[in-house]
Amino acid sequence: MLDPTRFVTQIRAWASDLGFSQIGVASIDLSSAEPGLLEWLSQGFHGDMHYMAAHGLKRARPAELVPGTVSVITARMDYLPRDTPAGWQAVEWSRLERPTEGTVSAYARGRDYHKVLRQRLQKLADQMRQVLEQAPAPSSFQEPFAYRVFTDSAPVLEVELATRSGLGWRGKHTLALNRQGGSMFFLGEIFVNLALPVTAPVSVHCGQCQACITACPTGAIVAPYRLDARRCISYLTIEHAGPIPEDLRPLIGNRIYGCDDCQLACPWNKYAQTSTVPDFDAREAMSWVSLIQAMKTSEEDFLRLTEGSAIRRIGHERWLRNVAVALGNALAHPLHASEAQAIRQSLQERLIHPSDLVREHVQWALAQDH
Repeated sequence: MLDPTRFVTQIRAWASDLGFSQIGVASIDLSSAEPGLLEWLSQGFHGDMHYMAAHGLKRARPAELVPGTVSVITARMDYLPRDTPAGWQAVEWSRLERPTEGTVSAYARGRDYHKVLRQRLQKLADQMRQVLEQAPAPSSFQEPFAYRVFTDSAPVLEVELATRSGLGWRGKHTLALNRQGGSMFFLGEIFVNLALPVTAPVSVHCGQCQACITACPTGAIVAPYRLDARRCISYLTIEHAGPIPEDLRPLIGNRIYGCDDCQLACPWNKYAQTSTVPDFDAREAMSWVSLIQAMKTSEEDFLRLTEGSAIRRIGHERWLRNVAVALGNALAHPLHASEAQAIRQSLQERLIHPSDLVREHVQWALAQDH
């Protein structure tokens, strides 16, 4: 008869072969997380991510999201590209000092993680199914085997599940942290109708450190473990569909898709591991982005350059909005005359763009010229 503990050990071995860094198992009782979730929503910290409020407490109730769920298998996968150099944080900080070059968050420079993790979690679940179909299962296992795979794709409290299952602890920036892997990893889950032994959580190791809070350019980490998404650059450049608040635009600098500052400042990321998965190797087009060329990108070229990338989800309009802000911030820097003129020209060419959103940000950018 199949032993649940040994089965989890087998799952870990399969997961390792698939490129996952760690596997845990969480229970489905997340009731203690509900008050914090409700308070966060009531304060409006989710911004215009209205789906979060619409889903409400379903996020904290796995069995309501997927009826029949008894356990949640949690997984993390390192995402730093395989050729990431030692001292990579210093390299990333230096990108922010080059005003005419756009910076893309490290996780988004390769293939879309949603696709990578979902496919590999599906393979892991298929391997589980094959064994369960062949071996007699204990009475604690429901039949037939049922599951559902998630990775940042549904109302799931991913960090809560990860921390409860020992994949790490919640850092003050609200991301999951791991002693061996820092925070540079993706999370994924498999909701299953199997009663599996849960893995123990680990202790918190942030201590008195405030590095992530201090590093946030916009003050989005309003208190330890409390993030106001409305001020977060990742939210503003990715999730937010409308105009970026004018008071926050200068603080965005040259970040055109996401922001890694809180992670770059975190001491635990000196232990961040490179991925074993080639999908996360950085694409050349996203490793170095000329803001002038990015502003000239047609929608057709944008779709071609971002095929298979998470960046495509923001669309060409938001891409131009973000680039316009970065170009405006570049104009506020001392630049060579020819470089400044090239920026002005690239912006002026977009003054007739059909989108009100794009035109407004272009006009703002031109007004930053000193």
